[in-house]
Amino acid sequence: MSLKPFKSIGIGVAFSPNLKANLFEAARLAVFFESKLFLIHVGDPSEDKIKALKIILAPFKKDALDYEVIFKMGNPVDVILKTTEEQNIDLLILGALQQERFLKYYLGSIARKLTRKAKCSILLLIKPSVNRVPCQHIVVNGLKDPKTERTIASAFYVANQLQAEKITIVEEIKQEEIKIKVDDDISLRRTNIIKERIKLRENARIKDIIAHIPKEYTENITIKTQPIFGQQGYSIGHYAQISRADLLVMNAPTKMTFWDRLFPHDIEHILTELPTDVLILQ
Repeated sequence: MSLKPFKSIGIGVAFSPNLKANLFEAARLAVFFESKLFLIHVGDPSEDKIKALKIILAPFKKDALDYEVIFKMGNPVDVILKTTEEQNIDLLILGALQQERFLKYYLGSIARKLTRKAKCSILLLIKPSVNRVPCQHIVVNGLKDPKTERTIASAFYVANQLQAEKITIVEEIKQEEIKIKVDDDISLRRTNIIKERIKLRENARIKDIIAHIPKEYTENITIKTQPIFGQQGYSIGHYAQISRADLLVMNAPTKMTFWDRLFPHDIEHILTELPTDVLILQ
């Protein structure tokens, strides 16, 4: 794993009521990850806008925040996607919307399109704040996938940089792995035995992944493994919500097809109703 997986961070800048909170979150992360921050504004350049951004980011001067403002005209989705590629942005920060009268968060149309199309990692924020809210508990997917080892290693890097106290690695296990129909005590016992064997197998796989991560990232944090039988995406999102996780870290989907929109897979379940801040790693 690279010691600096996020060398550059991008965020779309709209002069809205959330501007200061969004910029503070992005600037803090740029400082924590020692990254360059790109502020992407879809619109005409102006000295007034640059001055306003400078005033907001003034508190980060002491941290030697390295940032650049980019102005471009065009369709917001196209502009931001093109800029992430031109500037080799590793992490794009997007904000979520809150449903009126409900404490539920979802993505607007622009953020959803960017999440589906961006070739870089994505961080979805549900409640950006001017004052830092410590990240104490990170939940990361541990499903059997070629991307998972790097995702778990990156989650430990993030935890280390943000000084999180705990990481839970959730192994989502499909119900199809248990092929016994439970209709009496004997079949119930057999099902439980199979479940325990699967849990032991999955925990051994995760321990092997953790063993390959540099100790500097794993020694000062509480590590928990949590096998869950259920629907991928929905199960881990529900777990992150009930465990009050501050951040959920997920693999990016390998591909997004027409069928994925009809029959949502794991990431689509998460995007429908965000349980917490979500980091989707490419």
